[in-house]
Amino acid sequence: MDLQELVEEIARILGAPATLEDRAFQLLAYAAHSGDIDGEIDTVRRESILRRRASDEVRAYFEGYGIAAAAGPVRIPADKGLGVLARVCVPLRHGGVTYGYLWLLDSGELDDERLARAAPLVERAAAALAREARSRQDLGARLRDLLSADPEMRAASGLDLPLPVAAVAVHSAYGRVVPLWTLPRGVIADAGDPVTAVLAPAGQARAVAEAVQAMYGTAAGVGAPRDDWNEVWRSWREATLALRAAQRVPAFAPVAEWAALGAHRLLVRLSAAELADLAAPARPLDAELARTVEEYLDHGGRARETAGALGVHRQTLYYRLAKAGRLTGLDLARGEDRLTLHLALKAAGLLGGPGRA
Repeated sequence: MDLQELVEEIARILGAPATLEDRAFQLLAYAAHSGDIDGEIDTVRRESILRRRASDEVRAYFEGYGIAAAAGPVRIPADKGLGVLARVCVPLRHGGVTYGYLWLLDSGELDDERLARAAPLVERAAAALAREARSRQDLGARLRDLLSADPEMRAASGLDLPLPVAAVAVHSAYGRVVPLWTLPRGVIADAGDPVTAVLAPAGQARAVAEAVQAMYGTAAGVGAPRDDWNEVWRSWREATLALRAAQRVPAFAPVAEWAALGAHRLLVRLSAAELADLAAPARPLDAELARTVEEYLDHGGRARETAGALGVHRQTLYYRLAKAGRLTGLDLARGEDRLTLHLALKAAGLLGGPGRA
């Protein structure tokens, strides 16, 4: 039996609507809802089926009952505010690890004796999810080959997943083990030091990047989608460069997308030595002057908006700009000099220079 058949058989045996989700609360299978319980509609179940996953609010409600660590069925009361009817959650555990959840709407007839009738099928479902998790780990071990710039290594990876996909690069925290196995199905991940590699369906890449970044508490970059396996390595390169921006430029932190980097897409490609050379014109500026000039240039030279952003009087702004001009030898009234200093400040930012922590 596959997962869908197992869920349908469990629902038949227990006489209760059933859904099966993975550890990320992504819907995997469900048995047809033959009717409402007590004349009510279970909003959460309906939305889970339509959207293929539970909302964060509902997920937090369920997890508050300790389902992730429970060794047996957990009874969860109704919550009208969330649209939740009473249900039983059966953790799908195999080898001491929870791989998913079986959800049963409870009309009050699901006692322990009745639940025991479906125990063999529950064990089979848990074992199937465990096999899939091991398979994903094997795929993760081959992910680095697929992301290589070497075409022979890419060919040897043997990976073939639905396209389009996007790569995600996340800075790893040394010695910290994170639950990458809880990521949604269809996502491949390989933990690494200093960068963890992730490949996700293009539509989920941003959300996956945010999830993994939160696990590590660091920063992440997301590459542009690709619909050709021979081009996926380019998405990975973009992701690592976007990660660099997320680590150094507060405006892009903690998750930076390649498509949103603008001119920084050129700057992050430069080596440290090249950035230092580009940043040279900004070196005479202290942190206050650097921030002032950068805000001024970011606002297109509009003094009123810049003064407001900095919280200073316009006369103070003019004084600082004049001082910056004297120190750098650049005339901020000239377009070429503005460009030179603007790029210098952006390069300095990537190096942790003027005005940066």
